[in-house]
Amino acid sequence: MDPALMERELRRQLVALGEVMLRFDPGPARIHTVRRFDVWEGGGEYNVARAFRRAFGGRAAIVTALVDNPVGRLVEDLMLQAGVDTRHVLWRAHDGVGRACRNGLNFTERGFGPRAGVGCYDRGHTAVSLLAPGDVNWGAVFEAEATRCFHTGGVFAALGEGTPALALEGMRAARSNGVLVSFDLNYRRSLWLTDGRENVDKVRSTLRDLVENADVLFGNAEQFADCLGCPMDSKLDATEAAERSTEWVLNEFPSLRGAFCTTRFASDASSHRWGAYACWDGARVSVPQRSVAVYDRVGGGDAAAAGFLFGILDGRGLAWAAECAVVHGALAMSTPGDHSMVTLPEVELTMASEQVRMLR
Repeated sequence: MDPALMERELRRQLVALGEVMLRFDPGPARIHTVRRFDVWEGGGEYNVARAFRRAFGGRAAIVTALVDNPVGRLVEDLMLQAGVDTRHVLWRAHDGVGRACRNGLNFTERGFGPRAGVGCYDRGHTAVSLLAPGDVNWGAVFEAEATRCFHTGGVFAALGEGTPALALEGMRAARSNGVLVSFDLNYRRSLWLTDGRENVDKVRSTLRDLVENADVLFGNAEQFADCLGCPMDSKLDATEAAERSTEWVLNEFPSLRGAFCTTRFASDASSHRWGAYACWDGARVSVPQRSVAVYDRVGGGDAAAAGFLFGILDGRGLAWAAECAVVHGALAMSTPGDHSMVTLPEVELTMASEQVRMLR
C-alpha cells in the first residue's frame, strides 16, 4: 500500500469526548417486571464515534474514563468490538464497592404505540463525571494523530463540576490544531437538576460558552430555545421553526460554520415524522419530514450527527450530508440499542429513493 494512503487510512478521523455506559434493555417488557436484559454500550457522544466507524468506515477514538473492574472491562470489550480506538480511556482504580467512583448504567425501555419510552439512569459519581481540565493529554490526541473532527456535547457537560471546563479545554485544543469541532446540545433535563430544580441560567451560560467554541452545532428548535435562549414562536410548523431557530443560532454565534436542526413529530412511540434543516459554509438545505416506523428511538439523533459529519468530512457536500444524516438516523431507529447497526450501502440505497430540496 502507498505510504501516504496507509497514513490516511490509519489516522483517527473523529475523536469523541463523553461517557460510555452499559445500557440494560428489557426488550418488549418493562424494566420493573423483566427478569432478563440485553446489554449494549452507549452514550450520546460515543454513539457518534461508533457510527462513524461502523456505519461509515471512518476511524474513531473515544476519550472517556472507566473504573478498572469487570464492568469497566466489559464496556471496553464492547467498544473494541465496535472498532473504536480505546487508547485514550482513562482507567481509575476500583476500591471494591465504588465509593470513590463507579461505571455508569442506563436502563431504557423502547416504548410501543401509546406507551412512551422510559429511561432510568444509574450514573451518579461515575469515573467520567469526575474528570477535570488537565486530565487529558490533548497533544497526544490531536497533534500526533491527525484527527480531523472532535465531537462532544451537552450530556458530557452536564455530568460533573469539571466536565464543562474539560470539554472547553478539548474544544480549544482541537481548534488550535486545525481540527473541526462538533457539539451536540443533546439536552437532558434530568442531568441538570440540583436538589430537584433546574437552573436555567446555569444551563444557558455553560452551553453558550461551549457553542462559542464549536464549528458545527447539532440540536432541535426546542433545544436551541431551552439551552441557548433562542426565541420560540408556537405558531410555526416544525420546518419553519427549525429554519428560523437555525438562522438565529448562526447569527448569535458567528464562529459557527454550520448547524443541523432535526425536526420530529411523534404521534406515538412507534410512529414519527422525521426531517431536518441544515446549514454549512453559507449554504442551506431542507430535508422534508418523512414517516418513520420506530423500533427504538434512542440514538437517532446521534446517528444523524455521524451521518452529517461523515458527509462533510468526506467532501460529499451539504445536500448529501443532510440527507444522509436524516436517513441514517431513521435507519438507526429501526434497530434496538443506542447505536447504529446499518451500513453505508444500506444508507445509500434508502437515500436513492428520497428527495432533498436545496436552498441558496
